[in-house]
Amino acid sequence: MTPVLTLTPNPALDLTVRVPTLQAGHVHLASEAATTPGGKGVNVAACLADFGVPVVAGGLLGQANAGPFEALLGAKGVADHFVRLAGSTRTNIKLVAADTGDTTDINLPGFDVPAGAWEALLARVRPLARPGVIVVAAGSLPPALQAGGYAPLLHLLAETGATAVLDTSGAALAAALQPGQPLPALIKPNRHELETLAGRALPTLADVVAEAQALRTRGVGAVAVSLGAEGALLVAPGGAWRAEALPVVPVSTVGAGDALVAGLVAARHADLPWPEALRLGVAFATAKLRRLGPHLPPRDEVQALAAHVTLHSL
Repeated sequence: MTPVLTLTPNPALDLTVRVPTLQAGHVHLASEAATTPGGKGVNVAACLADFGVPVVAGGLLGQANAGPFEALLGAKGVADHFVRLAGSTRTNIKLVAADTGDTTDINLPGFDVPAGAWEALLARVRPLARPGVIVVAAGSLPPALQAGGYAPLLHLLAETGATAVLDTSGAALAAALQPGQPLPALIKPNRHELETLAGRALPTLADVVAEAQALRTRGVGAVAVSLGAEGALLVAPGGAWRAEALPVVPVSTVGAGDALVAGLVAARHADLPWPEALRLGVAFATAKLRRLGPHLPPRDEVQALAAHVTLHSL
């Protein structure tokens, strides 16, 4: 099968710490801690590999602490196309409160990358990008790459005919959706990120759907929006659907949105229709909520979860 390509320009080692409860200004005794290679594209690649989808993972990686990333990709059979740079990849801290299930993120901006980093990364992408290849670009950008945003990559993917999936937020997302440049085939903001992009609150489901449809009118192929306890919705060619969330007691919410993207991509990679893609995306996210780190259970367990996802046509 043709592999999916994931790109993570600003990966991170995720230090996830579980505490019974989280109170600002207090000393806490952690019940559990784990450090795992992360970054949105890395998480997507790991989930796809666990489901049996062939994956190539690329991005920018600090060579001083590349070992955990190399071990993860090797264990999951993911082809490693990361560009190694001098220095260390950042560490992000995830504080998980057991009593509420909430996660507090403390993310560092990323290490300094040299001039020409985008060119080096695009040189890895160009031989792999062609019609029929899904390329998932995910996460924030390190400071030195923020001015140009994802535009160089989106132009390359448009030129090669590859399918661009973009999962980012804030200024990087806004810049990627500017008129006059190639737009992604799929984006996946959460509700807050969509509100930031819209510049206004979206208090009702109808408001979220209308904003997603407006993005489709501007030329974005499909828009998936994660809604937390309300599930997720998808506006795509052929209609709009909302998937109800499955009941789950989360171990950690870290990476659940990335798992949703992975499920959507796995379904489209298998040529499943958009409603089934949403169903599988929610199953991936639910399975991920039960685990620390970028891991899914066996494929048959994920498919069993997908069979229980309820869809509503909007």
